[in-house]
Amino acid sequence: MSKSLFVVMDPISSISVYKDTTLALLLAAQRRGWSLYYAEQQALFVDNGVPMGNLKKLIVRDDEQDWFTLETEQTLKLGDFDLALMRKDPPFDQQYIYTTYILELAEAQGCMVVNRPQSLRDCNEKFFATHFPECCPPLLISRSIKQLKAFHKQQSDVVFKPLDGMGGSRIFRSKFDDPNVNVTLEVLTDDGREYIMAQRYLPEIKDGDKRILVVNGKAVPYALARIPGQGETRGNLAAGGKGVAQPLSPRDEWIVEQVAPVLVKKGLLFVGLDVIGDYLTEINVTSPTCVREIDRAYDTDIGSMLFEAIEDLFE
Repeated sequence: MSKSLFVVMDPISSISVYKDTTLALLLAAQRRGWSLYYAEQQALFVDNGVPMGNLKKLIVRDDEQDWFTLETEQTLKLGDFDLALMRKDPPFDQQYIYTTYILELAEAQGCMVVNRPQSLRDCNEKFFATHFPECCPPLLISRSIKQLKAFHKQQSDVVFKPLDGMGGSRIFRSKFDDPNVNVTLEVLTDDGREYIMAQRYLPEIKDGDKRILVVNGKAVPYALARIPGQGETRGNLAAGGKGVAQPLSPRDEWIVEQVAPVLVKKGLLFVGLDVIGDYLTEINVTSPTCVREIDRAYDTDIGSMLFEAIEDLFE
C-alpha cells in the first residue's frame, strides 16, 4: 500500500527548480510511490482539536519550465497522513511556532513529522550548536554590550550575528580596530534588549562555509563548501557565495559523530551542519538545503537516502 505525505513549504510556484532541496525530496518520494499533497502555512488549521488542512494533491517533475501540477483542493485530516515534511523557510516567527503546534497535534494522531515539531522549537540553529562546545570556536551569547565588547577585545577579530537570522543577513565582522563596533552592537542588540552571538572570526572561511547534510544520524559523505565572493566574509549562497562540493574531511566526520546521537534522539532526521575550518558554527534544522548541488557533483541521491531512512522507521 502506498504511503502519503503532505509538505508544508513556501509557494512552489516561486522556487528555483535547479537548486531547490524541497523539490529534490518530493521527487525522491514520488519515485518511491508516495502520494504527495501540498500546503502553505495558512492552509493548516485545527477544528475542535483535530488538525486539518486545505491540501492539494501534488505531482512534481524535474523540469525547469514545468515542475508541478496541483489538483483540486481537499479538506483533509492531517493525522491520517503517514508523513509531514515541514519545509517552510525561516523567518522562525510566531506563525512558524503556531504551525509546529498544529503539526504536533498531527504527530500525536499518528503522522510522522520531519523534523519533529518540538525539536524545531527547541533547537535554535545558532544556539543549538553551543550544546557541543568541543566542536565550536570561541563564542559568546549575550545582550550585554559591555560583555560583547570585552569578547571583541579579547578575540580581536569577531563575527557578530543575530540568533534569528538566515542566509547571511545582518552578520557583521569587526576587526580589532573597528571604529563602528559600538554602533554595530547597539543595532544588533537593540541597545541591549536582544541576545546575539559573538564568534571568533575564522579565516578558513576563505575556503568555504561547509554544509554537511546528516540523514537520521548518518552524514552524506560530501559537503558543499560555500565560498565567499570577492570582498565578502559570508559564504552563504544567498549572499553571493559560490558552492563547491567536496568529500568530508576526518574532522568533519568527527564533528558529525559528536552531534549525530543528539539529532537522532530529538527526531531531527534531516539536518545541515555548518562547518568553517575545524569548527561547527550552526546546526540547521528548519529547512536544510544544498541537496541539488551535491547530487549533481557526485551523482548522489540524498532524497532517496532520506526516504529510505523514513521508510525504515515505519517497519
